[in-house]
Amino acid sequence: MSKIQQINRRDFVKLLGLASGGILLGCNLSSDQKDFIPQVEGAFSPNLFIHLEKNGNITLMVSRSEMGQGIRTSLASAIAEEMEANWQYISVKQATGNAKYGNQNTDGSRSVRTILEPMRKMGAAAKMILITAAAKKWNVTENDCKAENHFVINTTTNTKISFGDLVDEAKKVAVPADDTINLKKVEDFKFIGKTLKSVDLKDFTHGTATYGIDVRIPNLKFAAIARCPVTFGTVKKIDKSDAEKTPGVENIFELNRIIPPIGKFFGALGGVAVIANNTWSAFQGKLNLNIEWNYGENHSFDTVEFKNKLTERVHQKGKLVPGSKGNVVSAFKESEKTIEATYHVPFLVHAPMEVPNATAWFQGNKIEVWAPLQDPQTARAELSHFFEIPLENITVNVTFLGGGFGRKSKSDFVVEAVALSKKINAPVQVIWTREDDIQNSFYHATSVQYLKGSIGKNGNVSGWLQRVAVPSIVSSFKPMSDYVSGLELNQGFTNNPYNLKNFRLENVKAESHLRIGWLRSVVHIHSGFGNNSFVDELANAAKMDPVQFHLDLIGKDKIITGKSNHPYNSKRMKAVLKNTAKISGWGKSLPKNYGMGIAIHYSFYSYVATAVEVNVNDGKVKVENVWTTIDCGLALNKDNIKNQLEGAAIFGMSITMYGKITTKEGAVEQNNFFDYQMTRMKDAPHIHIEIMDKMHEPPTGVGEPGVPVIAPAICNAIFNATGKRIRTLPLIDEGLV
Repeated sequence: MSKIQQINRRDFVKLLGLASGGILLGCNLSSDQKDFIPQVEGAFSPNLFIHLEKNGNITLMVSRSEMGQGIRTSLASAIAEEMEANWQYISVKQATGNAKYGNQNTDGSRSVRTILEPMRKMGAAAKMILITAAAKKWNVTENDCKAENHFVINTTTNTKISFGDLVDEAKKVAVPADDTINLKKVEDFKFIGKTLKSVDLKDFTHGTATYGIDVRIPNLKFAAIARCPVTFGTVKKIDKSDAEKTPGVENIFELNRIIPPIGKFFGALGGVAVIANNTWSAFQGKLNLNIEWNYGENHSFDTVEFKNKLTERVHQKGKLVPGSKGNVVSAFKESEKTIEATYHVPFLVHAPMEVPNATAWFQGNKIEVWAPLQDPQTARAELSHFFEIPLENITVNVTFLGGGFGRKSKSDFVVEAVALSKKINAPVQVIWTREDDIQNSFYHATSVQYLKGSIGKNGNVSGWLQRVAVPSIVSSFKPMSDYVSGLELNQGFTNNPYNLKNFRLENVKAESHLRIGWLRSVVHIHSGFGNNSFVDELANAAKMDPVQFHLDLIGKDKIITGKSNHPYNSKRMKAVLKNTAKISGWGKSLPKNYGMGIAIHYSFYSYVATAVEVNVNDGKVKVENVWTTIDCGLALNKDNIKNQLEGAAIFGMSITMYGKITTKEGAVEQNNFFDYQMTRMKDAPHIHIEIMDKMHEPPTGVGEPGVPVIAPAICNAIFNATGKRIRTLPLIDEGLV
């Protein structure tokens, strides 16, 4: 539940950097992460607020990070909707990292679904206060007044007064009790569910948006760090002589690895730091270093050997995962036909267009940071731990993120910047090169899956066995975490959308030799690929249409409640599949060498189905069309949702066609976009998006659910075009691109 109240302006003007005067409303929001519940002591601690000035301008503080997903616009529209504000008067200010704002971690496609209602309540409460203020000013009842388009109107006389002109009177009005705040009906929405222009569009298009890499403060130094090519390797010997001759280079020294405590934080890899008076000199100085490394225990890691090892393991019995049911052994014995397949997804890296970077100023008893962060509170806590500075003396300013995809939820690059600033006693900006970014990241884990299924006499799936080997994200926080965690298995494996009477899931050992992190859609990438590819194979074995086969597997309409407020509804899953089949013309006659594939997935509480049309000409794949339907509940900003799904299609294509991180003697072999390729503009398909009308349902995730369906839909389409099954990604390894 949220609690809304007016805030003492003097307590917060300094913190928030807003103009004095006006009304300030705050909202205390209990987070879905229990360890981040805000503490209210003395002055009210908000995580979201409205600031209304006498000129009518409204500033909204947004606590989540903007990395292209449009969250600032979406949350602003919720306030404007309930407040009856004029969109042109709305502006947005980014919150610093602070527990006052509740959970600020921008990941898991959770921002809208967790804080939309409190945002709406803030807007509605502001509207009620303004109506009360106007009623007092006119000496009429509140029932004689209504708010509309930034004015309060006297419905008896049609007299109206602007929101800004009510500021002084509104300051005297008590905030309404939470249970008296009424939200608008869906049919009365003006902003929610519509297509809105981004509040940041002007800055984005005019080049005035400030990303982390744009930050400049007085006396700033610039740093580049040479890191060991093998994870957790250390410096053995440095020859600085050539680097010291580089114009602009001022200092060179070793930066020791910063090791985090077990269970939290990210630390820093360490290496050799080059300090210069400009970025280019720092980069050149780093290239001129001659370093001998101690490679450590990961030196022998080879991804080809590791894939072979995992493949051997998934063909042997693994640990039984809770949630398995029935008896697959009996089902296989009694079946008409059994199908087996093994699927592989390689290590992947985020490679956002803006590389990791941070500007830091260590000043004795306080630290200030400017960085593109997805999780500023963890960064703040990490700095407090490593540098023994009280939290209240640490300011983390969140800039725009030039892409994140999960990489910028790890704060290692911020720790590096602070460590260097402390060492040289000056503000410093650390910028990773693209090579640094690709070769020293937190990688999306590889996976190998073995699936065995049986077809019964009625053509239905009678048994499903799945063994999964995935290095766990937990390994980055807890050594010897050699099995993927239950939380990760719940991303499409234990909760796949099919009605299976005999289902067995097994967890197989998979050590980690790289830093493992989460990437857009996380483990859903693996489950989406394996599940959908295998269903297509089962459908082919049963000689059934894949769409009808999916529908039969989903089964009768049912609702499964869990721990969340978003129960799984099989009817909604079937609806997106049917709609995608309809808009794609599924079953239509196709030219020679053309094929269509389809895939469904349930992730972040959203339902997605995608159909893909490919053309395979001279052995090369061209994705011609992508059709995606999403049911994400209440669609806050339809233009933004469409953008996210179009981006997910391109992101998924990049993974499918090219994405692959490999190692040799422990070192990552890829280093830039020429050998870790992305889908180019010339290869972009026609993308068709439909959003199901579910405005009465609570909102669910959007940024990630569109990714897991792309790879299997493409690979299923290739099979229909050529008869060739693709079970290992990327396609470039198959000679198809």
